[in-house]
Amino acid sequence: MPKLDSSPDTENDDAKIEALKKRIAAADQQESERTAKGRPVVDENYHKGNRVLADLIAGIGGGALIGWFLDRFFATSPWLMLVFLFMGIIVAFRNIIKNSGNIGQ
Repeated sequence: MPKLDSSPDTENDDAKIEALKKRIAAADQQESERTAKGRPVVDENYHKGNRVLADLIAGIGGGALIGWFLDRFFATSPWLMLVFLFMGIIVAFRNIIKNSGNIGQ
């Protein structure tokens, strides 16, 4: 069985391992700083913009779709679609105005 002792080779290996650990830690730190800069910061205005877009699409598209189905059912083409489309536009703008009431505060 080999005998373990603190020979100069073992001490040299320990120093190499410690130096390698320091280099790995420094590389990890540099990589985390490098990748952190590339991440976009999402703020509240981004979420508000998405909400406005969703309100517009849902209001206009939903109103037009409901009106189109009712036109098919009652055979009143295109009147109910136009009525519900304009109602969807009105509801969409009402929601946008209601949700953006805290702008400028």
